[in-house]
Amino acid sequence: MSRGGPLSERTLVLAPTGRDAAIALSILREADLYATICADLPELVRELTRGAAVAVAVEEALSGGDLTDLSRWIENQPAWSDFPFVLLAQRGGGLERNPGAKRLSTALGNVSFLERPFHPTTLVSVVRTALRGRLRQYEARERIEEIRRAEAQLELRVEERTAELEAANRQLADQIAEREKAEKALRQAQRLEAVGQLTSGVAHDFNNLLMVVLGNIRQMQKTTADAATLRRLSMMAEAAERGAKLTAQMLAFSRRQKLEPRVVDLNDTVRGMRDLLQSTMGGSTRIETRLGQALWPAMADPTQIELVVLNLAINARDAMEVGGTLTVETGNCQLGEPRRSEEPAAGDYVMVAVSDTGSGMTEDVLAKAFEPFFTTKPVGAGSGLGLSQVFGLAKQSGGGVAIDTELGRGTTVRVYLPRAVAACRQEASASPPPPPIRAKDGATVLVVDDDAAVREITAGILRDLGYRIVEAGSGGAALRTLDSRKRIDAVLLDFAMPGMNGAEVAREIVTRRPGVPILFATGYADAGALVEASEDHIVHKPFVDGELAEKLARALQAFRLGEVAAG
Repeated sequence: MSRGGPLSERTLVLAPTGRDAAIALSILREADLYATICADLPELVRELTRGAAVAVAVEEALSGGDLTDLSRWIENQPAWSDFPFVLLAQRGGGLERNPGAKRLSTALGNVSFLERPFHPTTLVSVVRTALRGRLRQYEARERIEEIRRAEAQLELRVEERTAELEAANRQLADQIAEREKAEKALRQAQRLEAVGQLTSGVAHDFNNLLMVVLGNIRQMQKTTADAATLRRLSMMAEAAERGAKLTAQMLAFSRRQKLEPRVVDLNDTVRGMRDLLQSTMGGSTRIETRLGQALWPAMADPTQIELVVLNLAINARDAMEVGGTLTVETGNCQLGEPRRSEEPAAGDYVMVAVSDTGSGMTEDVLAKAFEPFFTTKPVGAGSGLGLSQVFGLAKQSGGGVAIDTELGRGTTVRVYLPRAVAACRQEASASPPPPPIRAKDGATVLVVDDDAAVREITAGILRDLGYRIVEAGSGGAALRTLDSRKRIDAVLLDFAMPGMNGAEVAREIVTRRPGVPILFATGYADAGALVEASEDHIVHKPFVDGELAEKLARALQAFRLGEVAAG
């Protein structure tokens, strides 16, 4: 019942004088009650501290003593405890006639009075009643402690559940953040895909127009000797060629251009661009180059890398005030796992970096830097395609981009290109292009293009080279021509046509005329659609006479060698 053991269930007897203590002890023990005599008031307090259930004391032992320690002990009882006292008062010592007894009643609290002399049975009854009350207090203590343990357990479970909920909330927040990141990347990809589709269509039509313009300009250049007219024609041709480069930039931005990667020495690339960069930046900008020692060869399209450096230089120029410094740097890099989506995967890369001393970027601007059409420049001063185009070319080449920037201190854009296994080959010294290769035996070429003007220009170029030409304005017309004519030595096939596109027409030609060389003429090179065609069988619009003549001559030569070997 009591965790204090026998001490907590005993009765303390305080009767310092006479035989009252011995008599009370004898009576209680005869009733099988555990009792202990205390010699004085201090001993009573000590025994109470050790443990007891009831205290029996004579009135005179308390009324004449110092009750300070006893009162302190009573006041310091726990909330569940109300210790019972049995006070043996003298006859006629009722509260109404005994002020001392009244004072003791106030001091002791839970007190029962028993007048002397008393019958032994009465003492035993009073003590048993007090003991039962004390045991109920012990039970209350146990219930309170059980409640406290249950509360502590409940609090622990609440804390555990709260921690679980917090962990679940953090996990949910992480999942939401990942989902938002994925949705943002998806929206960006969809936007880029939409722009790419638009760009591809525009590039195809634009290159067809440029093909007609350049073709007619070159024909006019062959038929006039007037210096002023030739100068104007040259200016027109230069403008059209610049338009063709702009189209190539648009295709690179949309990542639909079929790159021509080669082993490149980026140090040579940067050295060769020195004059171009100086003229682009102007005389007030200081240009520094820091070329890496023992630089690895890079695998990239050299023309596009020049475009990347030029775009970054123009961005740097616009970010700097007059008198800034542009730094172009190259180096070898061994990168770990990427921290941002635009950075490349872990591996070995060759880096070309462009740094400026300009205004730098805020975090918000940096987060949107690679988005198409995003620009901080005034209206009309920038298209917002520069960094997006750089990113597209780097990713399409198998590399990536990283930006270090500090507001008011400048920006560094690092472009990482894959390290090439082979060493760079020395390019031959610049020399005038060789004259176009002419047809040796008047080979017959089937020219297929849905644009009549482009078809006419193409046919004229080939006739000037000595080829016999058969024209067709669609895929179906080309197949009918192929079935009706015995001799077709080669086919120059437009890739993007309504109805049957170039790839579908080519498959039909292969089944009807196996081995006949097929060249694709395309206003844009869709890498996915032309993945099976080698670069030797692709002629990019607007093409020049030399490229078309060379590729067509090589294709015919390979076809004839194959026929000889088979015969």
